[in-house]
Amino acid sequence: MIRKILVFLLVLNFTACAELQQVVNQLPQGTVSIGNDEIASGLRQALDLGIEKQVSKLTQTDGFYKNELVKILLPAELQKVDKGLRDIGLSKLADEGLKALNRAAEDAVKEATPIFVDAVKGITFADAKNILIGNDDAATQYLNGKTQTALYAKFNPVIKNSFSKVGADEVWSNLINKYNSIPFTSDVNPDLTDYVTNEALKGVFTMIAVEEKEIRNNIGSRTTDLLRKVFALQD
Repeated sequence: MIRKILVFLLVLNFTACAELQQVVNQLPQGTVSIGNDEIASGLRQALDLGIEKQVSKLTQTDGFYKNELVKILLPAELQKVDKGLRDIGLSKLADEGLKALNRAAEDAVKEATPIFVDAVKGITFADAKNILIGNDDAATQYLNGKTQTALYAKFNPVIKNSFSKVGADEVWSNLINKYNSIPFTSDVNPDLTDYVTNEALKGVFTMIAVEEKEIRNNIGSRTTDLLRKVFALQD
């Protein structure tokens, strides 16, 4: 077994830029029996699992707000607003402002799944070979590249509407007016839609990467025969 593993690692090291199927074909007989379609299907299954287990969490109440990996904080130029409010005893108002931003993101992520599903369906063997021998987040980065533009276009108007629906516009108007009334401060009038859209996207891919890394590094997380078979190639 040790000999087989060493042979596999040597082959992978010298053929990283070649077709993954060529790598597979050079392994010792009996080490692996897997076709191109299965490799692509295994990567699709891993991404589907990441979307199902991790992205779905973000759509729940506090999915962003209570998840320190993805919680949306104020942009740098508004940190002074947060600090100024807390300094004069308005911490509760500042917290409500942060919560409103995160609620908008949670609402927008519900729009992501159909876009992800289409992108995952499109994975070819050529894509899969690069993903499988790539970094711990190679599949996530693939999905990012395929969906970033479409997701932004979908998220942005939803977040804009969500600001109204979840009360973010009213909260932030109140928050900023309070801040602007503090003596010796410069008035602030930010447009947060683009910022929250990008932060929401970042959060989505952060959580998919969490699941991908788990599948790559923890055999126990490979919950199907196909996942175990495909990711055994990169062990």
